[in-house]
Amino acid sequence: MTTTERSVPHWAVVLGGLLSLAAAMGIGRFAFTPLLPLMARDGQLGLSAGGWLAAANYVGYFVGALTAARLPGKATRLAGVALLLTAATTAAMAWPGMAWWLLLRFAAGVASAWVFVATSVWCLGALARDGRQAQAGWVYAGVGTGIALTGLVCWIAGAAGVAARDLWVGLGVLALALMVPVVGVLLRMPQAGVATPAYGEAGRADAEMRGLVVCYGLMGFGYILPATFLPALARSVVDDPRLFGLAWPLFGATAAASTVLSAWIVRHASRLQVWAVSQALMGVGALLPSLWLNGATIALSALLVGGTFMVITLAGVQEMRARAPQQAARRVGQVTAAFAFGQIAGPVLSALLLQWPALHERGLALALQAGALALLASSAWLARRAFFVSKEIVHA
Repeated sequence: MTTTERSVPHWAVVLGGLLSLAAAMGIGRFAFTPLLPLMARDGQLGLSAGGWLAAANYVGYFVGALTAARLPGKATRLAGVALLLTAATTAAMAWPGMAWWLLLRFAAGVASAWVFVATSVWCLGALARDGRQAQAGWVYAGVGTGIALTGLVCWIAGAAGVAARDLWVGLGVLALALMVPVVGVLLRMPQAGVATPAYGEAGRADAEMRGLVVCYGLMGFGYILPATFLPALARSVVDDPRLFGLAWPLFGATAAASTVLSAWIVRHASRLQVWAVSQALMGVGALLPSLWLNGATIALSALLVGGTFMVITLAGVQEMRARAPQQAARRVGQVTAAFAFGQIAGPVLSALLLQWPALHERGLALALQAGALALLASSAWLARRAFFVSKEIVHA
């Protein structure tokens, strides 16, 4: 029996990781997405201002990803502090003011990156030590679960006419409630540091690592535009919160289910193959609403993007951990930072295009098409690498 088995049951480790990601990512990062059309309904901000607030969150996520593996102390402690910060910054969004909102979305981004990296260290590390890596899919289902839960709350409240500011407070309380059982698990976990020493690689392996990081960053760029604006696009088709509000719960439910199914998929294909196919499907999902904006394309986009982004996350993180197990936090931090950088570029590009009078009507569609192109190009590179890796295994 291992230390992990004696101190915390495996189901509690998985549940703690799932709830941790649900609070930090599903609420702390992505509550703004279903709340954006409701804030617009209440006259608090427009689509362009929403793009800048999204960008502030992604800048914070980028900073959090860069700093997580460099912070002293334990991964469990970092996760606990960041979860508390998530709840506080979510509830504080109830107080209006653009400068204040920018600061809060930045801080929420930092906190969510810290939770993501720290959870990948303490939770996936515990599962790997006990040979239960297949259960990682359940952990990462927390992101989709949090998104679906947040979307469902916003859907019900939006249909009932609840003000956006009241929803921010309620979601902050929900994040705090989800945090309580996580803290109970963290206090019983064996202590593991989040910082890891840096070791260099050379030659082809190092170049391939950089290529994987770039592909993960392009996923962030291509994914974030539909992830941010799907409910707003749905609202432009039908101005009824009982209908447009369904886009985000559908997105989250698909994401949660996909990570659980991915555990079965990777038994029949390599991580790189799964990543390549998922990145291509996401590209199609990003492209569809930019070409034909209607209920069907929005639903398909929610299914294709929601059904692949956490599969790519799981495949990418596990691939980096497998290639550099002694540098887990550093490597996860690198791909998370690349992802965050891509997310910064997406909303900034859309905000700039929306502010350009000549492209105002087509600005978001053009940004979606740029994201789709990045996803499809990176999918081709990944497919090529997956082909060569499979050949090397056959001839080894």
